[in-house]
Amino acid sequence: MPLAAQQLDRRFLEIGDTCVAPERPARGWIKAIREALGMTTAQLAKRMGVPQPRIAELEKREAGRIVTLRSLERAAEALDCRLIYILVPNDSLEDRVNSRAEAVAEAHLAAVDHTMRLEKQSVTDRQRREAMKKKIVADLLERPARLWQLP
Repeated sequence: MPLAAQQLDRRFLEIGDTCVAPERPARGWIKAIREALGMTTAQLAKRMGVPQPRIAELEKREAGRIVTLRSLERAAEALDCRLIYILVPNDSLEDRVNSRAEAVAEAHLAAVDHTMRLEKQSVTDRQRREAMKKKIVADLLERPARLWQLP
């Protein structure tokens, strides 16, 4: 198991289920916060050091989900806010890597089983097959990039 996955999993455990972001306002956070503060687009533009039409475009881009992180950071700073950006996996990374290794190993063994059956050399010993699978999983986990090459 990659050390990076274990370290990230620990960090995600610290966050727990408290990392549920509130629903984004339909008009976007920038516009919602700016209006809640009673700030005009011209005032925000001055704070950001950009022309006023750029704020309208920024708010439109955020509402359309095509805004850049850099633009969000600049707007957050001008609005005296923090930008929080995080990707939170639905499952632990370790579980995901292990599940993928199992699936890839199973696909590999299925191909081997098929070839051996065609040659009338099928492996029927379940324990032997499981041992082969464990070996394949262990090999895959040593170089996890190989896990994501197959569909």
